[in-house]
Formats: sequence, structure tokens, C-alpha cells
Amino acid sequence: MATTDDHDHLFPTQTSGLANGGAEPPRHWPIGLLAELTHRCPLGCPYCSNPLTLDRRESELDSPTWTRVFEEAAALGVLQVHLSGGEPGVRRDLVEITAAARSSGLYTNLITSGVGVTASTLERLVAAGLDHVQISIQDSEPDSADKIANYAGAFARKKALAGRLIALKIPLTINCVVHRANIDRITAMVELAVSLGASRVEIAHVQYYGWALRNRDSLMPTADQVPRAIKAVEGLRKRYHGKIVIDAVLPDYYARFPKPCVGGWGRRSLNVTPAGKVLPCHAAEVIPSLEFWRVQDHSLADIWSNSPAFKAFRGLSWMKEPCRNCERRDVDYGGCRCQAFMLTGDAAAADPVCHLSPHHADVVALAARQHDVPYSYRLNPRKADSNAPVG
Repeated sequence: MATTDDHDHLFPTQTSGLANGGAEPPRHWPIGLLAELTHRCPLGCPYCSNPLTLDRRESELDSPTWTRVFEEAAALGVLQVHLSGGEPGVRRDLVEITAAARSSGLYTNLITSGVGVTASTLERLVAAGLDHVQISIQDSEPDSADKIANYAGAFARKKALAGRLIALKIPLTINCVVHRANIDRITAMVELAVSLGASRVEIAHVQYYGWALRNRDSLMPTADQVPRAIKAVEGLRKRYHGKIVIDAVLPDYYARFPKPCVGGWGRRSLNVTPAGKVLPCHAAEVIPSLEFWRVQDHSLADIWSNSPAFKAFRGLSWMKEPCRNCERRDVDYGGCRCQAFMLTGDAAAADPVCHLSPHHADVVALAARQHDVPYSYRLNPRKADSNAPVG
């Protein structure tokens, strides 16, 4: 998933008090919108960031509603929209949706599996104003990549789409989702991205929400693999300096401090689900106490400023110790609220990834758990309905 963590200077901070629970306006305004057009996808990646309970096709927002959402987003100050899923290529109106985003003045980034976007559709998307494409790859080795994606031939189709993009002079980012099965091939994956003509590669370690949480023991890298991967990335950045941008971060469960969730809760970005819920981050639905407003009932501006979900962890007043008086509270904002809830049962607790958290030992123990059991593959909406929740 693309992020927008380095654009704080574009929107100056307002001089208001803490927004949590009060009538004060938000201190920041969003610059990025993740538009999840669908939860349908031909792949079955075991680390998919979509929720376990997926939105069905009949509940998906239509293109006129997405057009209104994009217009409201632009008016709110959003600069870029990431058209995502599922696989956005399954939407028959994807070209129309892309054109609407571009007409609203938004920079348009298509986040695709590489399976489902045909050559003719790609040409129409470019004509509609598509600015950038991000393709995910599962591994540098075709057989392993297809096994992880649970789709025979996916690797070849991704390479073919990348070739078409370069021929059409569309900027390309390759997203490499890293876990125990492929982390030792980071060098080969970056070399693949370079050979495909990508200008940027994201080395995205699995984040353990949703489907990834269900498969955590099968995906967790070992303590030996992580430092090797860090060293490999350092060498690759030197080797390809000036040729390709390499973005990479330490995997959460092996970090000393947490990352600021999407640049701070309700601070820089928002996410609209296929059915119209507006979330502060893509995983926010795992916190059952939150109330999410929908674009069918409220404007984006109203949701950003007044939605209970966005106000819940905005600012600092919700924080408990050790975050409340920590010198890093304005740096990482207490870490990920979803991760805090899933690992402690308290969404206001310190992210247990932090070594100062009283629950950090639990994270260390979980990172040491690796079991080579078959993946529980991500399913499509109707089949996923029958899946039991994570225990």
C-alpha cells in the first residue's frame, strides 16, 4: 500500500487544542485517499490486507458515488488517490472511475495485482489520465510466487503488464511483500524490479492484520533472516543509487520502536472501503468499539472532522503511560492502534512493538514462533463469509 508519510509540510498545522472527543477542528488535513474499489481479487495471498469479512460485489459503491467522493476529497485538500482493492481491474467501470479521479485534479495511482488488467484496458486507463501504477510481486522465482499468490501463471502476467507500462511510459513501482518464504531473496526481487524498468521498489514486510494474522506463524521471518535482509537492503541502496528508489522498513515484531500508523491517526490520510465506510487506516475495522460513518450518509469533510472513529485517537489526550509522557509521543503517536488492540485487547495501549510497552515480551515471544504449516489462503467475498474469525 502506498503511503504519504513525507508530505507534512504541504499542510501547515492549525493552532487548535486536542481534537479528541471535543468540538475543536482537526489540526491536520488529509493529502492521500485510499479508494478500495472492490474486495474481489483473483489472487489468494495469505497476507492480504483486506479484512476477513469482505464486502460483496452488490455492496460496492457505483462510479457516480466515487466521482462525488473524489470531488469532495480534492476540496478537502487531498492530492493523490490510490485506486486499490482487492483487484481494481475486476471493476468494469475502472476507466470511468480513473477519469473521474483525474478530472477532480487528483494524482492517480493504480495498485494492482497485475492480474485482471488487460492490454486494452491499460491503454484506456492511460488515456483517461492514469499517472502511476504499483504492481505487487510475491517472489523472484516464478513457482514460489505463484504458490504464494495461489494463482498459476500470476508471475508471468505481472511481468507482461510491467512491460506494457514501460512501453507506455507510465511510472512503475514494484511492491515486494516480504516474509519467511521469500525474505532471503530480497536482492533477487530488487534486481527483478530494476530489470522491469521500475523507478521505485517497496520492500514491505508483512503486517499482521486480517489474513496475515491468521497466517502469522507461517509468515514470520526468523531472527537470523531479519539482520541479513537489513544488510542486503543497505548494499542494494548503494549499488542502485540514482537508478531506483528502494523503500524499506524494519518488520514490526523485530523493531525497538513502533512506526507512526499512517503518519498519525486521522492526520494525513483516509480510506474508503468498497461499501463506503470511511476509515482512518485500512485495518481500523478490527477495533469493534469504533463507529464508522459512510460516504452515503456524510460528506468527506464532515467525516474527517466529526466522525467518532477519526476523533477516537486523534491528538494526544487519549494516550496512556508510557506513551503520555514519552519523548517520542509526537514522533510515533503511540504506534499502531489496531496492533495495540489485537495484541493487548486495548486500542489505547502502547503498541507492544515498543520496547517500553509492558506487553513487549509478548511480541518477542510471537516473533520466535515459526511453524511451516500450509497457508490459509485469502478467499473471495462469498466464500470468505463462511470462514470462522481468528481465534
